[in-house]
Amino acid sequence: MSETYVVPLKVTNNCGETLWPGIATQHGVGPGTGGFVLDPGRTVGFNVSWDWQGRLWGRTNCSFNDDGSGPANLNGVDGNGAACTTGDCFGKLDCEFTGATPCTLAEFNLWGGVEGRQTFYDISLVDGYNLPLGVVYLPAPNTSFIPPNLVNAACIATRGGYLAEPPRRSGTVYGNSSFPVPWESRVRDADVARWCPWDLQSRPPTKPGDGVFPYPDDDIERPVFDPCRSACAAHGRPEDCCTGAYADADRCTPSLYSRAAKRVCPDAYSFAFDDQTSTFIIPSGGGWEVVFCPRGRSTNILRTFGDQLRALAASGAVSRDALARELGNLTYIEEHSTSGGTATAAPVSVARVVGLAVVLGLLLLTW
Repeated sequence: MSETYVVPLKVTNNCGETLWPGIATQHGVGPGTGGFVLDPGRTVGFNVSWDWQGRLWGRTNCSFNDDGSGPANLNGVDGNGAACTTGDCFGKLDCEFTGATPCTLAEFNLWGGVEGRQTFYDISLVDGYNLPLGVVYLPAPNTSFIPPNLVNAACIATRGGYLAEPPRRSGTVYGNSSFPVPWESRVRDADVARWCPWDLQSRPPTKPGDGVFPYPDDDIERPVFDPCRSACAAHGRPEDCCTGAYADADRCTPSLYSRAAKRVCPDAYSFAFDDQTSTFIIPSGGGWEVVFCPRGRSTNILRTFGDQLRALAASGAVSRDALARELGNLTYIEEHSTSGGTATAAPVSVARVVGLAVVLGLLLLTW
């Protein structure tokens, strides 16, 4: 691929409040900024290099000084020097490293696989969850057709306004009537309101009585904006972070947090060794849009279309038969979305899985 080729990267705020997205670049040429303000309903566009590796997240309730070098208040939010309640970058507007937990992440490796011919991307809750987030593929004229319901993923784990009710098995948000998107179809708004284990809430409501964390939490009303720390971010234990003696996929298993996160966001990374049920692998080319507060429901693409994604990764194209019989077939989509197909995303070798884990591990652990 030509080294002059640039990839469009858009960022959209569909939330009702102003956000301050952060962008961190691990490799390649980034968008030229590490953070900016984004008002509700606005979209901004950038370009990144063809070999870019990085992550993007949303920061909330920020207040910076005039030049963005620190918080408006000397002591910052809650007296800790931060300028934002979630996703903070050491109090700075222009992020140099990744954001503070908890934050929902969109992660990209645009130059993955053999000779950089594949793009790896995911929505990650390994650092916790703060905002609903979607990733939308922007096809380029010179790329083969990939239907939107195979690539446009979303994680919606915030109650009220964003989650389509009642639960449905498919929808056309970020898809279309020809290629409906498979949705998570069991979780209701009331479930989303309390999916986060009580003691992992970033700011849990006041517990009346003896102060002992309940689980379940006695029906105590939780706020709509209820950021959730991951078990790793909250406790730092090797068994939660898959480090030390647990740095092995056979030993590190999903925690209570990971299982709860996977239930509300089936397509999202929930812990360090969640590669095979969370990573999208498609041919390189085209651009990307990261959408905060997408509407609809969390997607269930990897479970529904595991076979089709493996075929796409192997051949670089979607077959006509798959388009007609499966990807455009509402009956097939809704049956497989609920029953669950093969959850692995692509037939990658052990070496390539390790390579992907290294790339994403660096993004998750070194910043």
